[in-house]
Order: sequence, then C-alpha cells, then structure tokens
Amino acid sequence: MDLQLSGRVAVVTGASKGIGLAVARTLAEEGAHVVAASRTPADAKAVHVAVDLMDPDAPARVVARAVEEFGGVDILVNNAGGPPPGATLPRAGFMTPDDADWAAMFEFNLFSAVRMIRAAVPSMLERGGGSIVNVSSTMGRQAGAVNVDYSAAKAAVRALSKSLSAEYAPQGIRVNTVTPGAVLTDWWTREGGAAEVFGSMVGADRDSVLTEVAPTMMGLATGRLVHPQEIADAVALLASPRSGSTTGAEFVIDGGQLKEI
Repeated sequence: MDLQLSGRVAVVTGASKGIGLAVARTLAEEGAHVVAASRTPADAKAVHVAVDLMDPDAPARVVARAVEEFGGVDILVNNAGGPPPGATLPRAGFMTPDDADWAAMFEFNLFSAVRMIRAAVPSMLERGGGSIVNVSSTMGRQAGAVNVDYSAAKAAVRALSKSLSAEYAPQGIRVNTVTPGAVLTDWWTREGGAAEVFGSMVGADRDSVLTEVAPTMMGLATGRLVHPQEIADAVALLASPRSGSTTGAEFVIDGGQLKEI
C-alpha cells in the first residue's frame, strides 16, 4: 500500500535507537525526507540534528534545520522519552523519586513534546496541514506502584494529544497517540537496563525476564514483548494522508496487555 509519504518532511525525536530509529527508517523507506533529532547520530537515511531535548531551545533548532534542508515540516513524531538522562527505570514506590526526579521526568517526556509541537505547528500551517504523532505508554493508562512519575507524564501526553486534535483538526493538522506496551528496545535489553533491574526485584536473570517473566507478569496475550517495527508501522500509517480522518485517536500496541473495555 502506498502511504503517500513521498517528498513529505518528517521530524522524528529520539531517533538514534529503538522505536525512534525504526520510525525514522520506515518513513525514509516510504519516501519521506527525515530529520532525526537525538543526542547521538541516527543510523538511518536522515538528516541528523544533534540535540538534547532537555534544552528548551533545542526544538526550535530542529525545526529550523528541517526548514533549511527541505522547506518545512509535514510530520512530527514525538518519540523521545523514557528515563531522563542519568535515570534508571523501573523505579519502585511513590516516595522514591524526589522533586528533581519528577521535574526531569516531565521535562523529558512531556515538555520536550510540547516545545517540539510549538516549534513545528507554524510550519505545518504554512504548508496547509500536517500530522503529529505522540508516543505515550501503557503505563500512562494502567498505572502501578512502579515508575509513578513516568506514568503521570505519559498520561499527560495522551491528554495533550486530545486537546491539540480538537484545536488544530479544523486547520488541517491531525494529532494522534501511539501507546506502546513493553517494547524490545535498549531500555530493556542493555546492561543495567529494565530487564536486569526487574530481574533483581523478582530473582530472575535478564534473559528469563525478557522471554518469560515480563510477558507473564504483564499479562501479554501474545507471550512476547513488542518489536519496535510494529510501533513504526502504526506511526507511518498515522502520518499518512490515508489516515486523513483519524485525529484524536490512540493506537495501543501492547501485545494484549490492556484488557479493560
């Protein structure tokens, strides 16, 4: 299926690995011009802008580069998120994160997206519209006794998408949310990552956590973690004009984790 993305200009944040890298590669394969924003270079067919999105001025620089290289922005994928630089998740208990942890979590997961949208919207309006896809998390819908600050930040991302979709749809900008569950990324697999931290909590080794313990405890109906490409495919569809009547929607891709009606 032709997603009609050829020649469109896409900005993808957090594009150096995991979901963001899969999104950047997929959009490029569909013919889009991709601007990849991340602290480290992205291994994708993209123009890389080295930025730390904890810097409030970074989003404007990313959009300025997209305008300089390709004339504007049609697609924005706010994928940057997860543990802020220097933080490790999972983190158990409400009393564990202090004010600085909360501030960093919201800065990285919510305010970076707010600023990217604020920077990109004028260009999208000049070009007659566009598509914004914000990446949330099932932890923003099914909160628990771990990662309390992260869950709150990702819930805010969902609310942000709903509000923006109501405001900007009449002006041709669609805003949607993709909500992944546990995805097989560096966050889980790296040394000292979530699989090892979680394993230390339950007395299991890293590989067992990835293949058995986490899917079972999280109730993944598929019995496995989600692959980054599965998220990227949904993002590409939402970015496409073929989703022209889809706005304010949430696509949950979680291996069957969320079961409420």
